[in-house]
Amino acid sequence: MFGWIVRIIMIVAGTVTGLFLAKDAPLFGTVQTMVMLLLLALAVAALAFWPERWRFWRGRVH
Repeated sequence: MFGWIVRIIMIVAGTVTGLFLAKDAPLFGTVQTMVMLLLLALAVAALAFWPERWRFWRGRVH
């Protein structure tokens, strides 16, 4: 299950990196890894702040 999540994130990171670099560029793997880490950090931040947003939408800000 974890492998599927990593594979999906790497596919998205490869697509985004491919918009800016050629596939045979020397730094493609490095930039792809940096984009993957950025996407992972954004996903974790979204999950971390989701309960706060949920309470805000329901009108119960504490």
